[in-house]
Amino acid sequence: MQYVTLNNGLQMPQLGYGVWQVPEDEVTPAVAKALEVGFRSIDTAKVYANEHGVGEALANRNVPREELFITTKVWNSDQGYENTLKAFDASLEKLGLDYVDLYLIHWPTPEYDEYVETYKALEKLYNDGRVKAIGVCNFNIEHLQRLLDECDVVPAVNQVECHPFLQQNELKDFCNKNNIYLEAWSPLMQGGEVLRNDVVKGIAEQYGKTPAQVIIRWHLQSNTIVIPKSVTPSRIEENFDVFDFELSADDMEKMAGLDRGERKGPEPSEMNNR
Repeated sequence: MQYVTLNNGLQMPQLGYGVWQVPEDEVTPAVAKALEVGFRSIDTAKVYANEHGVGEALANRNVPREELFITTKVWNSDQGYENTLKAFDASLEKLGLDYVDLYLIHWPTPEYDEYVETYKALEKLYNDGRVKAIGVCNFNIEHLQRLLDECDVVPAVNQVECHPFLQQNELKDFCNKNNIYLEAWSPLMQGGEVLRNDVVKGIAEQYGKTPAQVIIRWHLQSNTIVIPKSVTPSRIEENFDVFDFELSADDMEKMAGLDRGERKGPEPSEMNNR
């Protein structure tokens, strides 16, 4: 495993396991498999409706708690200072944990203009030692800048849609300048189109790896935290098997050439669902 050091000194696995869209009844064996393979970072959220199942897998683990890195998120309908504190308590209870390693705001939902107040609740949780680090998801530069201007704790992580067709270079540059790590959700792109791309397939053949492994490797070498999701045991193993090869500078350049700003998820400034 490779680790990154967040802006408060906390070590976070650079490769994690995401459980978005994994039903509650499937998530426990899936997380158990991920832990068995070697994943130590698990990313869930209230809105995924599977925190309890993740907690069951964690309760039956053979891994010390201090080796795990658990992330969850406050959903849009729970934003606001007091609501966020209550939502955190509920998530912690479902997970069966005393603390989480990373707590994130799921979307800025700018129409409601509550994300600064919500982030201040995250700061309280952080200052009280109930979370090891705090951050955000799906924040554009304007949203991040407002937190930097109005809050005290610089977000450790900004988790956003990121894959070879949406490389987020401008946002990543801003995050780098402000010591915020970019974390990629949907790193293999929803729909799998990027996995069928000729450039990606050609690079994969060259290394004797799969297109998914090449893309995960590209994320790692781009200094991005990455959380691929699968419930298929063989794919969970495949997604972890990315530490025995390295893409050349030429191949990294080829991957960089695939960026076309193609977003599959919502545009953060327009996503105000509750």
